[in-house]
Amino acid sequence: MTTKMASSLLKVAVTGLSRCAWHTLLSVRAVSLTVPVGQGVPQSLWKLGRLNHVAIAVPDLEKATALYRDVLGAQVSATVPLPEHGVYTVFVELGNTKLELLHPLGEKSPIAGFLQKNKAGGMHHICIEVDDINAAIVDLKEKKIRLLSPEPRIGAHGKPVMFLHPKDCDGVLVEIEQA
Repeated sequence: MTTKMASSLLKVAVTGLSRCAWHTLLSVRAVSLTVPVGQGVPQSLWKLGRLNHVAIAVPDLEKATALYRDVLGAQVSATVPLPEHGVYTVFVELGNTKLELLHPLGEKSPIAGFLQKNKAGGMHHICIEVDDINAAIVDLKEKKIRLLSPEPRIGAHGKPVMFLHPKDCDGVLVEIEQA
């Protein structure tokens, strides 16, 4: 189709519009120019919240606890065994978040395997709160993010948690936790 033909067709179409339709067409055009890009995209059914904690695998839980409590002056929790996760945990309270010290509980502990590869310990995962963990799980599955368990489990804070595969999260093991 030539430009001249397209122009003629447009003129015919425009002259055929009623005054009301023409006004509506102009209004829609004006509105579409002022609407921010992406506003037409449906909002997610869940939202990412605050950083809940950074987890650190430690080969000596008592020594690590003493460092944060006695040397750095932090408030630390009692040691809590979580057999369903294969870990002992101690939480170090910081003003805006927490550190979670992790130590293996049993030979099949995922932390035991981590410490075999990282003898001195190190950062194990980050935990971010979400406002609706079930909606987040459905959405993440649709986005092809691999989950490390079929269903959420109850975490150290007594709330449902899910771990996301580090290969899908830029090399970081991410835990999401119901806020």
